[in-house]
Amino acid sequence: MLKIRFFLSFLIVITTTLSGQEVQSPSQFLGYELGSQFSRHADVVNYFEHVAENSDLVNYQQYGLTNERRPLTYAIVSSEENIQNVESIKQKHFASAGLTDANETSEKAIVWLSYNVHGNEASSTEAAMETIYELVTGKRELLENTVVIIDPCVNPDGRDRYANWYNQVKATPFNISQFSAEHDEPWPGGRPNHYLFDLNRDWAWATQVETRQRLKIYNEWMPHIHVDFHEQDINDPYYFAPAAEPFHEIITDFQRDFQNRIGKNHAKYFDDNGWLYFTGEQFDLLYPSYGDTYPTYMGAIGMTYEQAGHGRAGLGVQTNEGYILTLKDRIEHHFTTGISTVEMASENATELVSEFTDFFSGSDSEFKTYAMNGEKDKIDALTDLLERHEIKYTFANSGNIKGYSYQDSKSGNLESSKETLLVSGNQPKSKMIKVLFEPKAKLVDSLTYDITAWSLPYAYGLETVASSKIVDGKPNNPETFKQNTANAKATAFLSKWNSMEDARFLAKLIKNDIKVRFSEKQFQNSGEDFNAGSLIISKSDNSSIENFQQKVVDIANNMQRKLVATNTGFSDKGPDFGSGTIKIINKQKIGLLRGEQVSSLNFGEIWYFFEQDLKYPVIPLETSNLSASVLSELNVLVMPSGNYSGFLDENNFKMLENWIRGGGKVIAIGNAVSAFAGKDNFGIKEKDSKKDSLKTADKLVPYSQREREYVKNMITGSIVKTSVDSSHPLAFGYDDTYFSLKLSGDSYELLESGYNVAYIQQPEIVSGFAGSEAQKNLENSLIFGEENIGRGSIIYMVDNPLFRAFWENGKLFFTNALFLTNNRGYDY
Repeated sequence: MLKIRFFLSFLIVITTTLSGQEVQSPSQFLGYELGSQFSRHADVVNYFEHVAENSDLVNYQQYGLTNERRPLTYAIVSSEENIQNVESIKQKHFASAGLTDANETSEKAIVWLSYNVHGNEASSTEAAMETIYELVTGKRELLENTVVIIDPCVNPDGRDRYANWYNQVKATPFNISQFSAEHDEPWPGGRPNHYLFDLNRDWAWATQVETRQRLKIYNEWMPHIHVDFHEQDINDPYYFAPAAEPFHEIITDFQRDFQNRIGKNHAKYFDDNGWLYFTGEQFDLLYPSYGDTYPTYMGAIGMTYEQAGHGRAGLGVQTNEGYILTLKDRIEHHFTTGISTVEMASENATELVSEFTDFFSGSDSEFKTYAMNGEKDKIDALTDLLERHEIKYTFANSGNIKGYSYQDSKSGNLESSKETLLVSGNQPKSKMIKVLFEPKAKLVDSLTYDITAWSLPYAYGLETVASSKIVDGKPNNPETFKQNTANAKATAFLSKWNSMEDARFLAKLIKNDIKVRFSEKQFQNSGEDFNAGSLIISKSDNSSIENFQQKVVDIANNMQRKLVATNTGFSDKGPDFGSGTIKIINKQKIGLLRGEQVSSLNFGEIWYFFEQDLKYPVIPLETSNLSASVLSELNVLVMPSGNYSGFLDENNFKMLENWIRGGGKVIAIGNAVSAFAGKDNFGIKEKDSKKDSLKTADKLVPYSQREREYVKNMITGSIVKTSVDSSHPLAFGYDDTYFSLKLSGDSYELLESGYNVAYIQQPEIVSGFAGSEAQKNLENSLIFGEENIGRGSIIYMVDNPLFRAFWENGKLFFTNALFLTNNRGYDY
């Protein structure tokens, strides 16, 4: 019997050893030494599939596709027993945290490692391959009480954009000179995704297809630890936790302490190897849409690890200090912190589980319920976002809700109805709710890494009060959409203009060659009132279209847009349909500048808006290809934020001005406005700033205080209250107030001869940081305006209304600029 037991034990050892030997190392499988070249995303997927096929410790799955149809994948790595009981582990994990009603307790720590969210920070995906190999071959003991989830490449489109470019241009052997072509990545770079979005700023807003698909899986796991692997400048060695101030106030003492403990564990290995690192600087935990903050607000220990390198490093580069930084070095550093993180999770699994439970046990937030009124389309857009984060919501009864008024920045009331949206803090994700909805984030430090304001009621344009009481609500019983029907006697169909759903309806009509008008004034027809901007789809304009009415009705029903059929163009009040204030909407041919002078991020925001939000065609144009003949084919030219000094020389500027005078329309966003400031025949002027005439005291600020002193002139993503001329077509669909997200301290004087559509008289910062001098400079400044130049016009958008695609309430301004403002031409 003893011999049989010995033989069985020996057989188990041999089988385990052989199983481990079947898993090839990354270098063996790929056919080249890891770090000697950049792996294509397909090769990475193949390697992870190989590991999963040859190890009982890995479950590898696809969770989605990118815009360019590359697979988004993740691996679940744990002991064989844990892999077989994955669903049970998840259930116990959620139950122990109070995220379900079951009465079970988890004993497993869950670690999620995310690699390569920025495509040109490419060493981390290589490190992901080394990490999974080590876990299933050399560190199996760490997996007994730990489940490790590895997303080897969050941004496959960006990674391949970078890797393919680098593999094309690199020297053989690689060149370490910083000025070599292989260290000079071309526009737009591999950092962003297909639509040139920074996926590390999209976790909370979930505008991108990668984020939306990843969040479904993330919410199935809700890990105890989440790490986002990045790269930074070639001259900065390695950064790991603890993070820098400011920390958001909801972050617990344990979360802060455990970051510190993890950092010390990393430091032990780095010190042993003589590797340099730094902690507690630059990368704060405030803005909720990072890959470290979002998990933190969902109860995890969320962390960013930053390795020197980035797109400049290639396979090897000489730093300013004379060191040679290689891809192999970068891989080894990320591999080390990854394994160290899993080690700390395994050693502290019980504590992690306990503290995770405490995180979800309740909230001591001042506000218990957020109550919101507004256009149904805007409410629906917000509830879509809440559902992506699995945040519960209800709808109110009729009554009066008291609390902090977002519109008035003081105590106020909200008249509630069955359409009033309620988001209660009395649910497990109460802390994330506080972060997303709080009127003002508490700032303990003004030096932050990103914007300092984002409150969703402002972003979605909703009248809101935050109540200190729990307000009971009920599930919404959505009304069944009443189908429109064709009416042969109808002279026209009328439709409202209040939201992006209305804008999408207009775009669909225009793409189907259906002519549409809008009213510049309020009117009443068939007993119903219509605000300025309302759409009029008339029989007379579309007499040549067969089955015109049915086509309009089908489009409206498909998009759930209510149509009012009228038998007369004679209005009860206001203009009749033949009035000069009832203007036809041009089928705009729109150009969008791109290239070296253009902000890739803003270009991407606009490109995404056209293709995914508005669903209307746009023509991207390289600045170098812009000519008079190209302009003659366009009605509208959109200039994203950028530095156009190298492009708009005297000849090109005159060419653009002549096109505008002939009837063209330019929409200049952000820093693009400065291209016209102070130019002859253009009325836009930058406001004088204190920095242009420094006092002696300012010049003598000590070196150590200069950064702090400079923030007086900064605005770091603040929400500012603006006044609106709602009678101007640029502002149709808005009332007399708009809350704008101001991203910088740049400010411009009010137009003397143009139209100041959205503007600031006395600055009122409702949320976020704005330096004292920057605030002074906002007095009597322009936000959105229009200036007529000959037959055409230029629309100035000092603030970006499409920022990161999440500032929902700004999008209609941009649509108005495209279709309703200065529609002098007509082209079908």
